[in-house]
Amino acid sequence: MTALRLASLFTAAALAVGAPLAASAQTTELTMYYPVQVGGPVTKIIDEYVEAFGKAHPNIKVTAVYAGSYAETHTKTLTALRSSAPPHFAVLLAADLHSYIDNDLIVPVDEMLTAAQDKAWLASFYPAFLANSRAKGKVWSVPFQRSTAVMYWNKEAFKEAGLDPEKPPRTWAEMAAMGEKLTKRDASGNVARWGVRIPSSSGGAQWMFGALAYQAGQVLMNEDGTETYLDAPKTVEALQYWLDLSKKYKAQPEGVVEWATVPTAFIEGTAAMIWHTTGNLTFIRERAKFDFGVGQLPGKDGPRSVVGGGNFYVFSSTTPAQRKAALEFMKFVTTPEMAADWSIRTGYVAVRQAAYDTPAMKEYTAKVPAAIVARDQIPVSTAEISVTDNQRVWKILNDSIQSVLTGRATPEAALAAAQQQSAAALKKH
Repeated sequence: MTALRLASLFTAAALAVGAPLAASAQTTELTMYYPVQVGGPVTKIIDEYVEAFGKAHPNIKVTAVYAGSYAETHTKTLTALRSSAPPHFAVLLAADLHSYIDNDLIVPVDEMLTAAQDKAWLASFYPAFLANSRAKGKVWSVPFQRSTAVMYWNKEAFKEAGLDPEKPPRTWAEMAAMGEKLTKRDASGNVARWGVRIPSSSGGAQWMFGALAYQAGQVLMNEDGTETYLDAPKTVEALQYWLDLSKKYKAQPEGVVEWATVPTAFIEGTAAMIWHTTGNLTFIRERAKFDFGVGQLPGKDGPRSVVGGGNFYVFSSTTPAQRKAALEFMKFVTTPEMAADWSIRTGYVAVRQAAYDTPAMKEYTAKVPAAIVARDQIPVSTAEISVTDNQRVWKILNDSIQSVLTGRATPEAALAAAQQQSAAALKKH
């Protein structure tokens, strides 16, 4: 993106939020923790946004601290909040909302809003994303780095396997059958290309499994985050299908499939279909040397997916001035122009419909229709598992999934144990 284009974009964002252009007598300094685990120049983009915000708001100084994966950022945030120099706000998993509320770590965003235009701004986000922000009658976080899980498929591999490259699978049965045909072995029987790869490493397994369970017709938790349904018959059915992709259909590698390796395997041609975040769309589009498609995740009877990603949280240890300054930054980076820019440059879903009405987004989606898939999939997507003591329950679930995929337990036994353990963990709250 040219410097002129960026300058014009940032000016529009500043004007949209009524940004002050002259410095006040006192500068408010903020530290923002930010997770970086998805491929692409995310840090460069955020640095540009921080710099532009600083020019438009010379009385506010934001320092971005890049803290690794979501899990690493969560851990570092909890440690830093107990230190003498805690962060003031951060982008953290939307799914960890209940844990932060229960530990009194965050303040409700809607309580910071007084002006009618600010309340209208908060109400303008997609309801499916705001649903992950609501609890106890309040809105606690602001959607930003949001995504849905999508399927990428290699059209050239489809042609080679005698499949229609414009017709990806829409059901489990179709994906299993196509996965068998797309799996390619050499003369010695070694796999040169897998039909499908669904990541199952810690930190990603629970997200993919949320989609699979929903595809079978089962959500994994209640809205209050106080109960899980890990041993429900349809949940077991979903894990059995995941296992069958490798054991029965021989279309996916056995064992744990690492999250970070999946996009690379797709780009290198060693995976014909992958399930991953739409946040990797730009990363894949810039590197794939072949024609590929992006589509909704195939479900048991039709497409269904899961939403995920991170929201802005403001910590309860902040002062009123710091909260007001953090709010200004969040408003700045979620203007329609900035939300469109973020989506175009990363692949994440723009969190407001107004972003899709901007000239830049209309031009981009006309050239890259795949960018619309994730947004259009939202109505058939469920929320990522989000409960109190979320990280603990995630570990329980991830361990049980991996025990099945590595052949150490059956789906029924693993999920029964996971349900018992998660119920015990939630009972403490």
